[in-house]
Amino acid sequence: MTIWPVQHAKARFSELLGACQREGPQVVSRRGTETAVLVPIEQWRRLQAAARPSLKELLLSPEARTDSLVPPRGAARRRPPVKL
Repeated sequence: MTIWPVQHAKARFSELLGACQREGPQVVSRRGTETAVLVPIEQWRRLQAAARPSLKELLLSPEARTDSLVPPRGAARRRPPVKL
């Protein structure tokens, strides 16, 4: 992976995009710290699909399936009462 300083990435974005398509992921750094990665869209879609469990995996999993579906109680914002 090539590391691009943010100034170079901004100034030569089309070159950065071409390198990403040819060579794979490209890292962008800010002040020497790796900050972001530009990846080809096909690789991004594969990563997204791998991170999301299928319906079959969810239904067959041993842990509770409703924990992530139900919002925590009392977290709803309420409107103030209207004075008549």
